[in-house]
Amino acid sequence: MIGSHDETLDALRKRLGELQLPQIAHGRRAIILFEGPQGAGKKHALRQLAAAFDPCRFAVHRVEYDRRESAEGHWLARFWCQLPGAGDTAIFFRSWYRRVLDDRIRGRIDDSALARSFDEINEFEAQQRDYGTMLVKLYFNISQEIQKERLEQRASDPWLSIGGREEPIDVGDPAYARALDGLKKHSNTRWSPWRMIDGDDEDAAAVAALDAVAEAWEKVLPAQPPRLVGSPGRAA
Repeated sequence: MIGSHDETLDALRKRLGELQLPQIAHGRRAIILFEGPQGAGKKHALRQLAAAFDPCRFAVHRVEYDRRESAEGHWLARFWCQLPGAGDTAIFFRSWYRRVLDDRIRGRIDDSALARSFDEINEFEAQQRDYGTMLVKLYFNISQEIQKERLEQRASDPWLSIGGREEPIDVGDPAYARALDGLKKHSNTRWSPWRMIDGDDEDAAAVAALDAVAEAWEKVLPAQPPRLVGSPGRAA
């Protein structure tokens, strides 16, 4: 089964590398979100995705809770500065959804601010769509048993246990279930739907994640290269 996953991932990386060529040629911007709790296989899938792309044409942004952001203007401002340029891809490892997930679960946001945040997120994503940006949102979920097992393995490794200023959110916590239900209900929009990824099997999750990105890009990217003014086949 491992060999099968390896072969599938290799084919998907090749497919995505080929899809990046028309993205660059046509100057299409792309945003890919990796969301979900700790231990759900996001980083394993990210490694596979990053291996597919031209490293000069994408950037990975790791998003953590920042207590300073409330004093720095609108809470989305730091993400505006990280939007991709023409032909480039911005990958967010966690994202603006931390506000309606982690902050809600940890009690850092009240109901009125929560509702306003969802409205602002949906408007922000609609603006990206209106300007031609391709947006793929991947949500990695995991069972409580597998999450506990993976986090214990990490805690036993002195290198892997470094970092992380907050305790991981337990997917068995009822507050997590409420936050996830709210996420699906209020941000699974027609223009930027969520792709739900089962993270219990990391290899299978990586396959599902890369396939979701490739499928989304194939639907919107032109199949033909752009034509230059005056080039053969273009009317004068």
